[in-house]
Amino acid sequence: MIVCVHFLPDDVTVDAEVGEALLDVADRAGVFIPTGCLMGSCHACTVELEDGEIIRACLTAVPPREELTINLFSDPTW
Repeated sequence: MIVCVHFLPDDVTVDAEVGEALLDVADRAGVFIPTGCLMGSCHACTVELEDGEIIRACLTAVPPREELTINLFSDPTW
């Protein structure tokens, strides 16, 4: 199943497969999501979904839905 992933505020859209790593999708789209530990404990890769859910991109795969909007945070410490 193909999911249309939309990254904000960059306004970049890319198609992804369900189960694909979110960091891989962002990289393919040319969108930078900062990373630290790659295990979810440092929270460097925190992003927000359109429904307000906060997730860590390093631990998350693309869920089964038609569209996914991801709001990227800007944290100057990363």
